Amino acid sequence: MVLWLMMIPNPLSAQPSAIILCLGDSLTAGYGVPSTASWPTLLQNRLRQEGYDHRVVNAGVSGDTTAGGLHRLDWLLRTPPTIAIVALGANDGLRGLDLQEMKQNLADILRRLQQAGVRPILAGQRVPPNYGRPYSERFAAIYAELAQETGVTLIPFLLEQVAALPERNQEDGIHPNAIGYQQVLANVWPVLHPLLP
Repeated sequence: MVLWLMMIPNPLSAQPSAIILCLGDSLTAGYGVPSTASWPTLLQNRLRQEGYDHRVVNAGVSGDTTAGGLHRLDWLLRTPPTIAIVALGANDGLRGLDLQEMKQNLADILRRLQQAGVRPILAGQRVPPNYGRPYSERFAAIYAELAQETGVTLIPFLLEQVAALPERNQEDGIHPNAIGYQQVLANVWPVLHPLLP
């Protein structure tokens, strides 16, 4: 497992008013592209352009599952963020892990963030249909259910207009390329922007 934890500096302020935590797997870490092309880095750039002094923390770990994200959450909360974008679950699905356990892990992450005074945003995920239609449909439904049950804000699908498009993905067909990550930011920004202080 490769740990990719990066705090993206913000030259506008030595002490930024808020931190945005991006908690995820390789899709957040930016696997296969330069660090400048990952969506958290693109988000940091967009914040600067819009005049926000927030600092983005890229807490993406390649191969991470919801259980892994839950396990390292306390450490990440030692410097509490204002907003946390939770983009986990893809590896649970790709490994065919138990979906009820995945849902419980995500629920625990969201609950602990809320208890810490953090505003969570949940990023929806999907798995290919070759895992069986009942599994893939149940997997996708979990995110909307959690958003309703916990009251958190939902990005319906992190890889909207990216997944299954060869021109926006690397050769593995799973991880976005630089163009794909630009679209990922386009999916994140309209949901995040209204929540910025």
